[in-house]
Amino acid sequence: MKDKIYLEDKSLDCNRLTELLESFSSKESIKQWDLGASCSKDISVQVDKGIAKQLKGSQRNSITIRVWNSHGLVGVTSTSDLTDNGLNQAFEAAYLASSFGNPSDIPQFSPLAKSKLPELEIIRTKSKGIKYLFDLLKDSEHSLLEMHESINSIPYNGIGETDFERIYLNSDGASRQIRASQASIYLYARAEQQNRKPRSSGAVRIAHGIDQLDVAGCIEEAANRTINHLNYEPIETGKYLVCFKPEAFLELINSFSSMFNARAVIDGVSLSKEDSIGEMIATPSLSIYDNSIHPSNFGASPFDGEGTPTQKLCLIDAGILKNYIHSEATARKFGVSPTGHAGLGAKVSVGLDWLDISKTKGENTNNANLLHNKYSDRFILIEGLSALHAGVKASQGSFSLPFDGWLVNNDKKISIEAATIAGDIRDLLKKIVNIEENQIATHQGLSPHVWVDGLTITGEE
Repeated sequence: MKDKIYLEDKSLDCNRLTELLESFSSKESIKQWDLGASCSKDISVQVDKGIAKQLKGSQRNSITIRVWNSHGLVGVTSTSDLTDNGLNQAFEAAYLASSFGNPSDIPQFSPLAKSKLPELEIIRTKSKGIKYLFDLLKDSEHSLLEMHESINSIPYNGIGETDFERIYLNSDGASRQIRASQASIYLYARAEQQNRKPRSSGAVRIAHGIDQLDVAGCIEEAANRTINHLNYEPIETGKYLVCFKPEAFLELINSFSSMFNARAVIDGVSLSKEDSIGEMIATPSLSIYDNSIHPSNFGASPFDGEGTPTQKLCLIDAGILKNYIHSEATARKFGVSPTGHAGLGAKVSVGLDWLDISKTKGENTNNANLLHNKYSDRFILIEGLSALHAGVKASQGSFSLPFDGWLVNNDKKISIEAATIAGDIRDLLKKIVNIEENQIATHQGLSPHVWVDGLTITGEE
């Protein structure tokens, strides 16, 4: 028998859910509640030399319910049981838990939970099925292995597609719903040469559906990255001019996202303070936005976990810290509006969505591409950073990270055998000597190449 909370197309019926929750609340004379739900159907494939390594399909359901009691305290519970009985039990559990709610931290509904949502191109494609994905990945692996004689395996690979749905409802009449799809492929190649260390690199592509995936581009990028690291040499320890490729710079900024996180500021685990807004924290040539509604963000949602509309939010403008990302509770404390970055839970989390990094308009820094001027004689080109969780101390600002990259000397690129880059994010942001004009979209965000002078590189001893 079909669950009552689903419509004929298997999407969640928000009207039915609202009716159920209103019925539950009337039994206990509860006046305030809200609900956030996330459902997805996923299929994914991994292969090993043409043989299926893993074929997986899953369906994930998660509903979080918050209930406010007559004293204004909040109880929270989560469930994966989407039947009427399961929702009833979850609602009752949340009501019972409200007796133990924290009186010093009481969330409320977002004041923007019923505001107009941004217009996004929401795309939902039909699933191609697991056999189609297997054949496509098997052919991709074969093509990548054929790209160079030294590439002998693709140890990490995967392709998958997801059909996902998110909703937010509350007792004040808010009703949000999105249903979309997403597909991805990643290929990570390993190359070996006689009497040389193995070298590895890879690439990722994301799209709304399998047919939109740039599979050929993923194969070519993974091959080129791997092949370009075969000719490697050690590097001397010292201070260097460094060029971060877009993916690497995005990885670094995301690792210090607590600088922009109001919850982290309140909890005392951020480099920023409550009065830091308006401070110059970077070179005037740098501007950073969190732009979750950018067309290249294939997982974009028009609302967050509290129903607040998402937006393009300026974090740094011409080097000046302009805004923090907020939930309803942190926004209320700071006296501002929620920004659309909340995740619903026992303690509402706050997180970045999709960074948009650019050169400040009108800034007179060095022109387009430093690769072709006086700085090109000798510099480090960093492709990607590793061990981000272990090598970053976000609350202190320091980092020490292994990286993949090249020493560029008089236009000759030599892969670096093994090295780490170390420093302080506050110093790095002020040592930026150039930000190139051309922004490049990656699976993590949008960024140009960024040049920083005087960074410490430690070579392998």
